[in-house]
Amino acid sequence: MVESVNPSSRRSYGQFCGLARALDIVGDRWNLLIVRELLPGPLRYSDLKASLPGVASNLLAQRLRAMEEAGVVERALGDAGVLYGLTRWGAELKEPMEALGRWGIPLLATGRGDDAFRPRWLTLALPAILRGRTASPPVEVGFEVESLCIVLRIDEDGPSVGIGDDHQPEDILVADADTVVGLVGGALTVDQALDAADYRGDTDTLRRAFVADRPQAPLSTTSLPATASDRPSARGRHGAARRRG
Repeated sequence: MVESVNPSSRRSYGQFCGLARALDIVGDRWNLLIVRELLPGPLRYSDLKASLPGVASNLLAQRLRAMEEAGVVERALGDAGVLYGLTRWGAELKEPMEALGRWGIPLLATGRGDDAFRPRWLTLALPAILRGRTASPPVEVGFEVESLCIVLRIDEDGPSVGIGDDHQPEDILVADADTVVGLVGGALTVDQALDAADYRGDTDTLRRAFVADRPQAPLSTTSLPATASDRPSARGRHGAARRRG
């Protein structure tokens, strides 16, 4: 269902508190999801709208205008036309958004169901789930989800994620979102993920990235209230993997 909105002035909680004033700017519906889309890099308006299923065009324009006035979003002219991106201050939302996404990880355990999904969203989810994970020597693996390659690198500084437009790693797991999130979150072993997907490359790379004794992310429903954890799982059956390595 597409949501519409009537233009109105931005409301304020009227509280002398950093959290309240932050919510004055990014607390409106869709604002943080707009930031999520722009964290990997600038987008054209049409691409931004396409990546936010359900948002009305007039609402998106209003939200962008308000965050631009607040100094969170900026416009620039690129080869593809006008691009929307985050200011330096806006990009600082990455850390609190990763923390919020990490808090919501147990809500993913019930599966995707009929919810919309865009592979680009994994660029925020994966480093949030893998916070604190390091590797030496570094390890790099790609996840190809719905034809988009997400590149995960883990080194001594921790995990980082990018979109593999210009760089394709040698080792790529071709899988659906449930399998990727399950593997990264510790709900699936490497062997289970390989059985549910296709893999190109050396499987030892995947095993180094997701060693069996790594700390488990909270990808379970045990900490959820009954109203959330009682939702039926949407995980389906997967075909056998085709492995090389």
